[in-house]
Amino acid sequence: MRFEFVPGGKSTIGVEWELALVDADTLELAPRAQRVLDGVDDPKAGPIRREYLTGMIELVTGVHHRVDEAVDELRGHLRHVQNLAGDDTRLLGAGAHPISKAAEQQHFDFWRYNVVADRNGYWGRQMAIFGTHIHVGIDHRDKALPITYGLARFSPYFIALTGSSPFWEGVDSGYASQRTMIFQQLPTNGLPYPMDGWDEFEHYATELEEAGMITAPNEIRWDVRPSTFGTIENRVLDSVPTFAELGAMTAFTQCLAEYMSRELDDGRAIARLPMWFMKENKWRAARYGLDTDVVTPRVGQKLRPMREGILDWLNRLEPIAAELHCADELAFINDLLEHGPSYLRQRAAGGPEQALRQLVDSTGADRPTWG
Repeated sequence: MRFEFVPGGKSTIGVEWELALVDADTLELAPRAQRVLDGVDDPKAGPIRREYLTGMIELVTGVHHRVDEAVDELRGHLRHVQNLAGDDTRLLGAGAHPISKAAEQQHFDFWRYNVVADRNGYWGRQMAIFGTHIHVGIDHRDKALPITYGLARFSPYFIALTGSSPFWEGVDSGYASQRTMIFQQLPTNGLPYPMDGWDEFEHYATELEEAGMITAPNEIRWDVRPSTFGTIENRVLDSVPTFAELGAMTAFTQCLAEYMSRELDDGRAIARLPMWFMKENKWRAARYGLDTDVVTPRVGQKLRPMREGILDWLNRLEPIAAELHCADELAFINDLLEHGPSYLRQRAAGGPEQALRQLVDSTGADRPTWG
């Protein structure tokens, strides 16, 4: 299968933000996406789009050089959606609805969504989950796979910082990100495989196509994947409620990709971790969030506190963030480390019902409210 990767603008960014629609009175998931989509010009490829469930929508930015511009665009789209949705509907930014039953939700009748539901049986009926996807432009195809695998190495950081699905169908799952565990049940999902060149990747896509697993490149649903838009797409993040969190994760993705691009320009290879390290670290982040140790290849320090690793990279990326005009957005990660991402805020609220109210009230806010 040919996979056309037309190089994009180096370290440009685009954001896709999935949001749930809930009833204003009951706060249960509400199948009202079509109401919103009927009010937009292009519900398939425009900035406000259809997604898998009839109770969710996706907001998509254009291509930006600056994080603040991308976030401002999302603000405008959110206001438009709120107007179209009506007073009886609220929006929710989280990896999963804390209470609603997943299997009771309906997906849109579209052939690709029907394949997901039919092929995956029970797990296809559990896909009431919501994520944030961040694209970053890559200026040469030869950089795409090294940066894909390089960004995947940081999956535990992104999972822990955006974990927002601790409750599942009214029960505390014990996980910071239950969405992570649900999403990886589908074929072609999960961590990317390490590959040495683009020909190997196209051969992999051909093998999947011949086996009947995919019909198009975008059905390779890796946590981090190359995109036909000339970008690398970071897909491992839960949806989050506030713009500060969106900005922080976009800045982190942009700065890491720029750092790796410069390493390749200077003739240095992107550090790789063994696959078992990456799988273990991903699980630890989904389970324990920030309060875990990650496995490292360091001699004498096989385990390292996640918070320590994140702080180390924030310091390392500060000069790049200043150049890319996203220093303030990147620095907000320090606030998340100190006060807590969404999964901790939800648990502190007191339970799934209280967490649900907190999420609805904070979705679309500039910053989280810590109490």
